[in-house]
Amino acid sequence: MPLGAHLAELRRRLLLAVLGVLIGAVVGWFLYTPVFKALQEPLLTAAARDGTIININFTGMTSAFDVRLKVSAFIGLIVTSPWWLYQVWAFVTPGLKKTERRYALGFVFTAVPMFLIGAGLGWLLLPRAVLVLTEFVPHGATNLTDAQMYLSFVMRLMLAFGIAFVLPVLMVVLNMASVVRARTWAKGWRWAIVIAFTFAAVMTPTPDAWTMVLVALPICLLYVIALGLCILHDRRYDRRQESLIAAALG
Repeated sequence: MPLGAHLAELRRRLLLAVLGVLIGAVVGWFLYTPVFKALQEPLLTAAARDGTIININFTGMTSAFDVRLKVSAFIGLIVTSPWWLYQVWAFVTPGLKKTERRYALGFVFTAVPMFLIGAGLGWLLLPRAVLVLTEFVPHGATNLTDAQMYLSFVMRLMLAFGIAFVLPVLMVVLNMASVVRARTWAKGWRWAIVIAFTFAAVMTPTPDAWTMVLVALPICLLYVIALGLCILHDRRYDRRQESLIAAALG
């Protein structure tokens, strides 16, 4: 395909992806009220527990409007993830072989639910993180959390967990595409554990070790499952290659 045709296809796929996200953002606009209520609930719970004022604060004239736009866009990005990931796949697939297309499609359809599961875990951990962090507010003091900063914190938390849950899928895809062997992943198991617990410690700002362990264990389990799938694939691949070599020599 000529370069001009590639650029035209890229422009078309980007346009379709952006339009999909915009439609999702429109849906997110109408879902803003219940979503914002859910975002505010951990702060209200912490305020009721401590008998103090803890709430979201809009610091400027346009701050509330900006927050609504960002929340709507974030909702649109999440709910339309299958659509814009498909557009990425549709753009790269003409240049792939038949087997590579199957791997790419498998990655898209596996990565999306894993990302959503990870983001959901981050959402479930949000109330506990808020409760622990607000414990440091002195009695009688007021904690008016800036809406923009609070929203950024929530988005980073959910995105970080979503990405962490996609990485094992990437491990399997790279292995099946014969880019990385299972023994390479196996050699790095110590680093994988260290990274998992470091990630859990950073993303769960709570003083108790149990929360960190509860977050790190699923990540380690996903690594082990991905490693097992890679080992099984390598064994089948090696047996198939040995059969081909024996047939060629015979």
